[in-house]
Amino acid sequence: MNTLSRAGRKIQPYLPSLGVALVIAFFAGAILFLSGFTFVYAQGYSYLVDDPAACANCHIMRDQYDGWNRSPHHAVATCNDCHTPHDSIIAKYAVKGLNGFNHSKAFTLGDFVEPIRITELNREVTQGACLACHGDMVSEILHADANKPTDCLTCHAGVGHGK
Repeated sequence: MNTLSRAGRKIQPYLPSLGVALVIAFFAGAILFLSGFTFVYAQGYSYLVDDPAACANCHIMRDQYDGWNRSPHHAVATCNDCHTPHDSIIAKYAVKGLNGFNHSKAFTLGDFVEPIRITELNREVTQGACLACHGDMVSEILHADANKPTDCLTCHAGVGHGK
């Protein structure tokens, strides 16, 4: 008797029956199909690039997108320049993924407030982005070593959105 046959007999009691395997395969296929359909229908691929128009796919972001188009930052920064980390591509896509999940959940379930509000994580990311571009200019007033460093968004909350 060969080794493969013996191994097969040892694991056979742990394998699901054909019916259970088909049910599992059906549900896995359904989940993959629905996920793929939703990704294509919601233009999920557009969120993988740096095109600011992708941020306006949701009607709630239209005001921010229109404001950005009128702002001075329009010529030098996209949404991702201010709203994703600059330190690594992994951090950038982790924040994009988390925000994408949170936005999808909020819009699907309708549990969001208008006007849209920035989360604490995104506020920290945006503060880091401000300093990545303007750190040298504001170093004297930043108070980075203080218990509560200067927060750019306290005075400049709408600067990237033309407010």
